[in-house]
Amino acid sequence: MMRFITANLNGIRSAATKGFFDWLPEQKADALGVQEVKAQDEHVAGNFCSSGDLKGHFHYAQKKGYSGVGLYTREQPSDVITGIGVEEFDFEGRYIEKRFDKPGRKLSLISCYFPSGSSGPERQEAKYRFLAAMAPHLEALKAEREFILVADVNIAHREADLKNWKGNLKNSGFLPEERAWLDQLFGSGKGQGGLVDVYRQLHPDTTDDCYTWWSNRGQAYAKNVGWRLDYHFATPKLAALAKSASIYKAQKFSDHAPLTVDYDFQL
Repeated sequence: MMRFITANLNGIRSAATKGFFDWLPEQKADALGVQEVKAQDEHVAGNFCSSGDLKGHFHYAQKKGYSGVGLYTREQPSDVITGIGVEEFDFEGRYIEKRFDKPGRKLSLISCYFPSGSSGPERQEAKYRFLAAMAPHLEALKAEREFILVADVNIAHREADLKNWKGNLKNSGFLPEERAWLDQLFGSGKGQGGLVDVYRQLHPDTTDDCYTWWSNRGQAYAKNVGWRLDYHFATPKLAALAKSASIYKAQKFSDHAPLTVDYDFQL
């Protein structure tokens, strides 16, 4: 069994003070993808570069205190790739991929942080550019290898994926163009992405219990006015091996909750 956790930490140092790295060893994870590290190597090295047997690799943003992703794994990768080859987004530290290739097998685990467009039109346009770049990147990757990508996508796909969907139809994160991008990604027809939303495969009808993010405004967390923004995307072969998915809410490490999926294979 391979246990893969994804968690937007909203600052790795902040999450650490809230007990994230005390909780992590108890999960017996084989892999952990983190987003919004909000730190540089000087802050991570010697402090958060590993957790028990999990060894981390990171893609930091050039801007201090911003974005950044990490990927911890128990197994040593055959290769580590940072960025998608688009300078605008690679400067923001949004993508890290570890490859675990063996004879007869090409397999990747990926941690990714999609841009948010909620701060205004300029960032929404950047988000659309990122989506436009990611689609062919993932298509090319799928053509040559199996992979699981964990991410804060900053998009709720369907009405069941957020509490107040009617009030958010014109807001970033639930715009028709964003949701259509996910439709295309998860579509299995000719010219479509052919990837699987693993959580929804395992929990097709879950509504209120599916949320992974809550606004800090008002009483969103207390009232469970949430969004499902954190995903496992997998190629169909690996998605078919997913056995269970759970969202951890007993402790609050950031404004996101960790999402764990167990897969019936080993790295």
